[in-house]
Amino acid sequence: MKFQQILSQKTMYVQKISRFFMFSMYEKYKKFIPKTKNIQIIGTNGKGSTGRFLAILLLGQGYKVGHYTSPHIFEFNERFWLNGKIASDELLEKAYEDLESVFLEDIKKLSYFEYATFLAFFVFKDCDYVILEAGVGGEYDATSVFEIDFSVFTKIGFDHQDLLGKNLEEIARTKLKAMSAKALISHKQEVKVLELAQKIANLKQTSLNISMLDENKAIYPYVQEYIQKYNLAAFLKDNLFLALEAFSKICIKNEKELIRSIGNLPKLDLKGRCEQISQNIFVDVGHNEMAALALVEIFKEKKVHLVYNCFLDKDSYKILKALKPIIKIVEIYEYKSEDRPLAGLVLLENLEKLNIAYQKFNQIKKDELYLIFGSFVLVENFLRGYNER
Repeated sequence: MKFQQILSQKTMYVQKISRFFMFSMYEKYKKFIPKTKNIQIIGTNGKGSTGRFLAILLLGQGYKVGHYTSPHIFEFNERFWLNGKIASDELLEKAYEDLESVFLEDIKKLSYFEYATFLAFFVFKDCDYVILEAGVGGEYDATSVFEIDFSVFTKIGFDHQDLLGKNLEEIARTKLKAMSAKALISHKQEVKVLELAQKIANLKQTSLNISMLDENKAIYPYVQEYIQKYNLAAFLKDNLFLALEAFSKICIKNEKELIRSIGNLPKLDLKGRCEQISQNIFVDVGHNEMAALALVEIFKEKKVHLVYNCFLDKDSYKILKALKPIIKIVEIYEYKSEDRPLAGLVLLENLEKLNIAYQKFNQIKKDELYLIFGSFVLVENFLRGYNER
């Protein structure tokens, strides 16, 4: 498959985002790129599940919907969800042929994420709506060069400070400046983030709404019932409320129609969001302090074997400090990482500073509770090994 050959020539991780290259490529070829209604999901945590909930809701209304996410756990195809299914190799190959016929030799100049993003528009060329999950950033993200009809902002917190900014204001500004003419932001933000969002909305003359649907007493019980029915993590409730409000703004749905849509909503089909894979094993692809704090709420009054590792550019001290109340012992999961160095000695030093017991991961014991927490790469490696066992 040619689309896989091209991928093998690109590195998944880049240390620096080119602010103008993606835009120049879009300007050069935009008249050949399929035109769709585009919804962009931006934030620090919850982008994947918020986008998928929204995609499923729109699909339930009879629309053709594409959902572009990143990264993936097992296969590149997972990034492309079309009308309820992950894209097949055949569909991606056809999309690649269409993309190559437009970009010719320029296709080789695209980074891994830039290539995947352009490819998405050829995968989803017949869709009514395309939901684009921003990658690392906002303003200079590859997904932001396209015409965006509606922006959705999940909670914004600390992550990728090396690329986005050293403090919360800088990080939020980078993300919020991607705001389109119509936007929705979760109210569960720091006050300064909401204030900054309103300032940027005023400058851009954006119609900005603050999501407060979780305070709707008529709708809340139905969302709670859905979360309990499928035994989903509590934090997914916030993401569902945000998706429901975005859905109501896009499709102009009233309260009764929203309740009906919740009743028809199938189980969320995203892996790795505090997913229970056996009686005593949970996996979560959260990899920052905000995700860690959410897990502490879920596992409070319990003690877990934390199967963990992280990249050197992650603040493992803050993450482990947040998780410490639920940690019995950290079991360091070792795996190969060619693109980004693992924390190594820095991780061990932080464990020592925090006085957290640790050992090298060896095996799963039936009488202990395990939380596998970290990047998509860590979760992928663990699940592959677990499935083999």
